[in-house]
Amino acid sequence: MMKGLIQRTMCLLLATVLFSGLGLANGFNLNGLGARAVSMGGAFIGLADDFSLVYWNPAGAGYLKQPLLGAYLTDLIPTNRYQVTVPPDLAIEAKTKLSHYLGFLMAYYRPLSDNLVAGIGIYTPAGLGANWMGEDFKEMTAGVAYDWSSKIGMFTISPLISWKVNDRLSLGATLNINYGMFSFKRWAGEMEMGEEIVDLGQYDESLHGWGFGLTLGVLARPADWLSAGLTVKTPSTIKFKGTAEMIYLGYVGYPDSSDLKRNIKWPWFIGGGVALRPVDDLVLTADIQWTGWSAVEYLETTYLDPVWSQLMTAAGNNRLWLDWKDRFQLRFGLEYRLTPEFCLRAGYYSDPSPAPDYTMNILLPSFDFQSFSAGIGYEWKGLSLNWGLEYLSGKKREVTFEELLMAGTLGQAMPGLYRMHLIVPQVSVSFRF
Repeated sequence: MMKGLIQRTMCLLLATVLFSGLGLANGFNLNGLGARAVSMGGAFIGLADDFSLVYWNPAGAGYLKQPLLGAYLTDLIPTNRYQVTVPPDLAIEAKTKLSHYLGFLMAYYRPLSDNLVAGIGIYTPAGLGANWMGEDFKEMTAGVAYDWSSKIGMFTISPLISWKVNDRLSLGATLNINYGMFSFKRWAGEMEMGEEIVDLGQYDESLHGWGFGLTLGVLARPADWLSAGLTVKTPSTIKFKGTAEMIYLGYVGYPDSSDLKRNIKWPWFIGGGVALRPVDDLVLTADIQWTGWSAVEYLETTYLDPVWSQLMTAAGNNRLWLDWKDRFQLRFGLEYRLTPEFCLRAGYYSDPSPAPDYTMNILLPSFDFQSFSAGIGYEWKGLSLNWGLEYLSGKKREVTFEELLMAGTLGQAMPGLYRMHLIVPQVSVSFRF
């Protein structure tokens, strides 16, 4: 009897998780764009001298003397593992399927005068997900291997303007037009119907929405061997709208779908960096970056169908508590020019998780990451080719029943042992006309 009660509790834990795939490398964000920049650990705010500057520091465009066109592609390959044991004989060992989450950046810049540069960038500042093997959770999902998959992504279109005040100082800004996409599938859980327990089957949700923000940048070059930059990104709230479906709910006399709304906030970002050239062929960079994740206290869903609204509110499924914390990242990079054509690069950064243990679950994973990266570049007559590889190692997280009971989050957060790592290959090409 006790085992059945514990199993039912775990089933409810799985069923109450409504948000998935949001735990990216840093909160909702990816940790950088551009093969050259990422290969240097993403310590690029104080350098910002290639086509990825629209993401890192728009003030870098002010120093361009000729048109610049570039494109970048990356593939995020995450691996998640989850283990939990419920005495006396119930154990789950789960892992995600091999999945690929593509990201990109394309940008073009054109000097309009000696001091004024205009440009535009299109890129993916967020894009990751989770795709678990449903067979691993059959003991908790009425013996059926339901789909457990998710994806969140954001495309940003950023018109840019940059003004070179003088040879030592440049200012820049972008308007960020953000389009977000959010989808996932999970087990819907069970419902008591009189004396019977009814399996509600698959839950399926698809959302999309728009939001707006700004990026402001300053880049100073007080000496030929030194540059320093500052970047500020304003908050942007994506107003998602879409539809949720539970087909089995229709079998027991309820509506099987509902329109819904959910707002997700990308908070303030402030970063500063320096770049040093101690010798002609070597560049050293360092950044400190802060994101105000404490603004993301919870995620709330509004179900427009009144029956769904009542059911989800009664079950506590209309609001997910996150209680995230503000976090700093420290980043370091180097670039060494072997020959006039070839460069070698390396980088490192520390990325602490904004999420506490008591809000952890399998569909909202968040980890303290250590990132190591390396790359190579080739330049010839205005053409630049860059390749890079990044490895992010997540620190193991162990969450106990006791700490969730004390925090009052048992039912949204899940006890167990969590592991994660990512492999991120990338490539870019650009040309200065």
